[in-house]
Amino acid sequence: MTELLSAPMNPAMAILVAGLIIAALPWHYARKAVMLISPFVALFFWLKMSAFGDYAPLTLDTLGMSLTTFRFDGLSRIWGLIFIIAAFLNALFALHDRDRLQDTMSVLYGGAAMAAVFAGDLITLFIFWEMTAFTSVFLIWRTGTAAARNAGLRYLVMHIGSGVLLLAGAVLLHAQTGSWAFDHIGLEAGLAGWLIFIGFGIKAAFPLLHSWLQDAYPKATITGAVVLSAFTTKMAIYALARGYAGTEILIYIGAIMALFPVFFAVIENDLRRVLSFSINNQLGFMVVGIGIGTSLGINGAAAHAFADVLFKGLLFMSMGAVLYRTGTTKASELGGLFRSMPITAFFCLIGAGSISAFPLMSAFVTKALILAAVADEGHWIIWLILVFASAGVLEHAGIKIPYFSFFAHDSGRRVKEAPWNMLLAMGIAAFLSVFIGVNHRWLYALLPYANDYEPYTLGHIVGQMQLLLAAIFAFALLMRIGWYPSEKRMTILDVDWFWRKPGKALAQWTYAIIARLWAHSKRGLLHTLSRLSSMMSEAFSPEGSFSRVIPTGALAGSAVALLTLALLGVYMAS
Repeated sequence: MTELLSAPMNPAMAILVAGLIIAALPWHYARKAVMLISPFVALFFWLKMSAFGDYAPLTLDTLGMSLTTFRFDGLSRIWGLIFIIAAFLNALFALHDRDRLQDTMSVLYGGAAMAAVFAGDLITLFIFWEMTAFTSVFLIWRTGTAAARNAGLRYLVMHIGSGVLLLAGAVLLHAQTGSWAFDHIGLEAGLAGWLIFIGFGIKAAFPLLHSWLQDAYPKATITGAVVLSAFTTKMAIYALARGYAGTEILIYIGAIMALFPVFFAVIENDLRRVLSFSINNQLGFMVVGIGIGTSLGINGAAAHAFADVLFKGLLFMSMGAVLYRTGTTKASELGGLFRSMPITAFFCLIGAGSISAFPLMSAFVTKALILAAVADEGHWIIWLILVFASAGVLEHAGIKIPYFSFFAHDSGRRVKEAPWNMLLAMGIAAFLSVFIGVNHRWLYALLPYANDYEPYTLGHIVGQMQLLLAAIFAFALLMRIGWYPSEKRMTILDVDWFWRKPGKALAQWTYAIIARLWAHSKRGLLHTLSRLSSMMSEAFSPEGSFSRVIPTGALAGSAVALLTLALLGVYMAS
């Protein structure tokens, strides 16, 4: 019994096993019970691992490889916890759904992301990396529209490609080092390092590789978008923190990620798509922290990832509730919903305040770590970019989302409040977002490195409030004088334009060329195959050359000649 209690237990296994059980259960209430209970089992394993201290990584010797299937340390611990919390909130938010496929895939997806975080080798990481792609795509396809099917296919191609790059890099790295271990890789590993870096970058939605996010997430189901917002990109941030901490190029990549979504989100009409751009913005802060690579920078990236799962999930849940009741999240079709959905509006405002880094809310104590790490290293231009991006996120996620949904012009819609389970899930996420902002030492104690940073200084509070008030004033002024971009029924494309326009044209042109070449060469190819078939028939027929009696001496001579050639080849190769 003592040995059983002291044995390492992977929290991800509780979620993965639950997913398999849910797939087999025909009863709705039984499935929901398993979905709600499994995160608590995973939490028990997590607490056990945390309480008993350091464990030796769990290894598995198979197919001539030594794989570290489970590693629990300071970095994986905090990601494991927030993924457990997200799994519970997702299950609670989806409690009203009667969709076995969506339940199964959402649970397996969360379990695969958690297992990837605890992976100690690149092969185990690859297996669960790809599993997240194959399970999550059903949350997009389940919408059932042609647009969702096409977006899901594009999403799947990008994420399978990410896994292929990861595997190719892992094989090259193993050839160089003789190890499959997933530790610091860095770009100094050459081609292997770059392949894995780009593979991670696809899932982290690096600039020019990010369009899958804005394409797919708004087309997912109501609960699917909430689940998607929690796992894939945060798993990629973990992978970058593990493998590429201190890689300087990440500082500049992250700054671009934080900056460019601000401009697209301002003119976007679909509010779930606005939140998708906001994901890029927040990921940019994390990537910058990883690029800085100091203990403060890594702590900032980890803390902000933890907080982002909560407040971004809260915002996606509030928009999901709006979509559930009204059938749309287009800003041009909403407004005045605070009269019908006051509780949802209140929780949305907390999410908006949290992502905007208001004092006493979560991002205030997490972004501060990243900004301090950037300032400590003297990257003042990057610091200014991040400050501007912070003002931008207040405009599009902190103001635009709640204003155009619940206030603004009255759309005349009078609907019911969100179902109780949605409200409860939003309430827990809102509570935790405020709890972290008030009790930041609780979160700081979970971080990978010891941390004595204090965010609640007079200078930081005053500076942040000046920034927030200036952004609010700018929004109000632009709205007053009519210069704020009006909400229009249109689809905003960024890099996605290259895939949908010239990319589509190139694919069609390539198909036409191949079809024409095939049409011209088909007759000659069929004639050649017919001649080859006739020659083979003649050679192997009873009267053919291979059926003739060959003298024994000739056979022996041929064997000697072949043996001599083989020996010469072996000698020259040695």
